[in-house]
Amino acid sequence: MKFGVLQFPGSCDEVDALHAARRVGDAELLWHGERDLKGVDAVVVPGGFSYGDYLRAGAIARFAPVMEAVIEFANDGGLVLGICNGFQVLCEAHLLPGALLPNANRRFTFRQVDLEVVQGDTHFTRACTPSLSIPAKHSWGRYYTDESTLDELEAEGQVVLRYASAQNFNGSLRDIAGVRNAAGNVFGLMPHPEHAVDPLTGSTDGLCIFQSMRLAVEGARV
Repeated sequence: MKFGVLQFPGSCDEVDALHAARRVGDAELLWHGERDLKGVDAVVVPGGFSYGDYLRAGAIARFAPVMEAVIEFANDGGLVLGICNGFQVLCEAHLLPGALLPNANRRFTFRQVDLEVVQGDTHFTRACTPSLSIPAKHSWGRYYTDESTLDELEAEGQVVLRYASAQNFNGSLRDIAGVRNAAGNVFGLMPHPEHAVDPLTGSTDGLCIFQSMRLAVEGARV
């Protein structure tokens, strides 16, 4: 199992994502200016401030050469995980529905959040428990889409994670913390699982997402 972790100018969580992925498999960084994904089995689009978040979060990174390859990889069924800014990038690239808007409190906010795993049988959650404790840190994390799309996401099981009661500080509609695409191979979330993989951080709950991806890839190979 080999993960590829993207690195953009302005990324700041790619190293933690790399270390998290290496706890369950091999992993290497993929530079934003290159189209070669180097034969990886899964792609992680990490958090940070790609291209300084100019225009809006994720808007420029969506056009990076590496994203051309990621879009093709995703369309061919490859697993793609977007974390925080990565979630924003995947929405900008139309690999995931909806958009991430500025927080309702209009401030960059960091805190540990409790999450409910709404769908526990996905490629990204099959190793997870029903609830997770994972840090979140962002200023553009308010998930938004129109009501008809929200109803469709709910009906099709595409809402994967929700903020637990009183944990939704950013104002995301219907407390949505993470969604997947219709095919189930692309997933984005605002909280940071890569920061919750070691007991020293107070939680190892984030590791289950990387473990789930490994199980999905290895199961596909059987």
